[in-house]
Formats: sequence, structure tokens, C-alpha cells
Amino acid sequence: MLCVFDVNETLLDLSAMDPLIGGPALRREWFGLAIHTVLTVTATGGYRDFAGIAGEAATEVAARHGHAVDLAEIGEGLRHLPAHPDAEAGLAKLREAGHDVVALTNSPLATAEAQLQNSGLAKLFDRIFSAEQAGRLKPAPEPYRQVLDAYSVEGRNAVMIAAHDWDIAGAQAAGLRTALLARPGVRPLPGSPEPTYTISSLTELAGVL
Repeated sequence: MLCVFDVNETLLDLSAMDPLIGGPALRREWFGLAIHTVLTVTATGGYRDFAGIAGEAATEVAARHGHAVDLAEIGEGLRHLPAHPDAEAGLAKLREAGHDVVALTNSPLATAEAQLQNSGLAKLFDRIFSAEQAGRLKPAPEPYRQVLDAYSVEGRNAVMIAAHDWDIAGAQAAGLRTALLARPGVRPLPGSPEPTYTISSLTELAGVL
């Protein structure tokens, strides 16, 4: 099975950004605004660099709350996010079981490569893909299809693993199997088809596959 992993929040812990953004509530507001922008850009047929979207969202949220952020610090923070405790063990178990393991993120490729290298996870991936290469952001179909095309596999032989309901929905629409990683607060998207699998930690994934 080709295992395709989202990166931010699925593998890497965004709570490390709290001191730079202004605390957990502002961090959630910031990332929510960034994803809202991504979905709007994608729905209207465009493409924008996700790093730029994240920076603009951080500036906007800070202004709403009467303070400023240092965009250079935001960028550095994103490139140095720590891995969730279950990430390394879960990825290792999949590789030991013979699965191909790749990453697919909306972040620019250079950012994604730095993130996975700095978190210590890069060695566990066969390849790293970015929506940047497809010229469309997830959940548009093009980023998912570029991974399927690169490995010459059909969607039924690939599974998208993500802690985001919108990412699961995008992968489903592109024909992939899906595994929703139900980290705290994560629920399936109302009204959408059920994920193929729902797991509470990445160490469960090899067992269900």
C-alpha cells in the first residue's frame, strides 16, 4: 500500500507555535484562517503559496488582537515543528510492514523538506511531495493525483492519512482510500462519506492496513 501523509498537525505538532502566535486560542484562529483561505483559493480555481497564506493569516490574526508578529520567526517556527510522539514509531512500523511511505503537503517543497529533516522524520519517507508541484492546493484533486501518477498506482492501492477532515474529503474525491487521524478535537466532516479507516494514533495504522 502507498501511504500518503499530510504533514502539519498530522505528523508535526503546531502547538509549538503558541509562543510566536500568542497562545493556543490564537494559534487555532490563525491556522483556521489559513485553511479557510486555502479552501477559498482552491474553490475559486486559483493557487497561492501556502507559506505566504500562513504569514498573511498570522499578521491578520495578530492585528485583530492588537499586537504584531515577526514573520521571519513564524517561518522559522514552522520549519522547526517537533514531531508528534506517535509519528516516528508509526512511520517505522509501516516501513517494516513493507508499505511505501510518502508525504504530501500544501507547504512549499523546500519548507516541507526542512520540516521533516528538522523533526527527524525525513529518513522514514521514500519521497516528499508538495501541492506546489501540482500548482493547486489540497483538497483539489491535482496534488493527490500527482502522487498516484508518480507511483503508477490506482487510488484503491493508496491511502491518505490526515488529521484534517477537508484533506480526507479531497483524497476521497480523488479516489484514494483514507485514514482520519482522530487527534483531540478531530471529527469526520459532517455529511461526507466515512473515512476508510479512523485511527486514534499513527501506531495503529500498520495494524489496520
